[in-house]
Amino acid sequence: MLPMEQALERLLAQVQPLGITESVSTPLALGRILAQDLVSPLDVPPYDNSAMDGYAVRMAALTAGSASDSNTGTGEPGSEPTALLPVAQRVPAGSVPTPLQPGTAARIFTGATVPEGADTILMQEQCEAVADPSGGLGQVRVPLNVPQGQHIRRRGEDLRRGETVLTTGVRLNAAALGLAATAGAAELTVARRPRVALFSTGDELVLPGQPLGPGQIYNSNRTTLHALLLALGCEVRDLGIVPDTLDATRAALRDAARDSDLILSSGGVSVGEEDHLKPALEREGRLDLWQIAIKPGKPLAFGEVHHPDAPQGRTWYMGLPGNPVSSFVTFLLFVRPVLLRLQGATQWAPRGYQLPAEFTWTKADKRREFLRGRVTDQGGLALFGNQSSGVMSSAAWADGLIELPPGATVAPGQLLRFLPFNDLF
Repeated sequence: MLPMEQALERLLAQVQPLGITESVSTPLALGRILAQDLVSPLDVPPYDNSAMDGYAVRMAALTAGSASDSNTGTGEPGSEPTALLPVAQRVPAGSVPTPLQPGTAARIFTGATVPEGADTILMQEQCEAVADPSGGLGQVRVPLNVPQGQHIRRRGEDLRRGETVLTTGVRLNAAALGLAATAGAAELTVARRPRVALFSTGDELVLPGQPLGPGQIYNSNRTTLHALLLALGCEVRDLGIVPDTLDATRAALRDAARDSDLILSSGGVSVGEEDHLKPALEREGRLDLWQIAIKPGKPLAFGEVHHPDAPQGRTWYMGLPGNPVSSFVTFLLFVRPVLLRLQGATQWAPRGYQLPAEFTWTKADKRREFLRGRVTDQGGLALFGNQSSGVMSSAAWADGLIELPPGATVAPGQLLRFLPFNDLF
């Protein structure tokens, strides 16, 4: 059996990025892989601006004693030095202020441009507005014992003009799209979505909504795999359930290869008399049938189907086990990296977190195991009671996979590697 790392290395060495890009509106690029560096054409923010509603002053001049009126305190406990300043202008966001005159303050609002000559923003809660009997903007009493420079967002403190904002190969999340919009990007160049043809094999399978006959079960893999493909940004062509015959399997492979980058199937990758994928692929292209040293999973088929309408005359093929949990786990560990690789992603290895076990596991296995578990309110790992590869409720209950090395047992408190589904989907 192949170790997991060796199998992944073989897969990713053969599958290369599609190299096909398109421009999409920035708000519609969620989950896509960036295909061209985004460089900021401007400083962000483009000018010094206020982080608070309050007053803009030149604190350096005030603390040097140049205020028109000052009060050094009453001498009572808690008394603080202040200065009384005329309010010379009002600066809402979006307006252009005039330079701050010495010994004055400017009423300013969040996001507004800091007037030339001001070096500090005082929160309105720190100040006392005083009405001016003669009209005008009045006066304000401001504290003097505040740090110079506070509450000013400096030009370029977020982004600098010419700075690379997002790098090629990153998968775009909501925060990345917000950053792109901050830099003024209305469109982004991204990798084209992989086109995946999906089918299942097995005469025992029935689509949900249809009555079950003797010896039949509902096809859950079709729904699970379709959802996982959509979550990874794929365009999916669903070919349904293929009958268990060699001719039908060959025809399905030829149909699936048209205009697809990847063919994905579940079931039929073993070597039984009713498993027709192996001989069908050997006639229609090439097949490597691997036994991977993981549990659940083990059988994984990888190869290519030759077709004149396929990109470069061939389409990649991956076949997953028929057991629903095995299919689910094998997709996350092997198909997911391939799909990200096709899109030019630079990061496809899942992040793992070390968390303490809140369970005991005594059934050591020679293969690497991926148990279905969830994080408890105490920050530990709980285990679903039935870890059978046919029990899909274990995956629905869990929020990640608990990775056990070959031959491992588990005692409570032992640190284990946890792979959250949120990072895998």
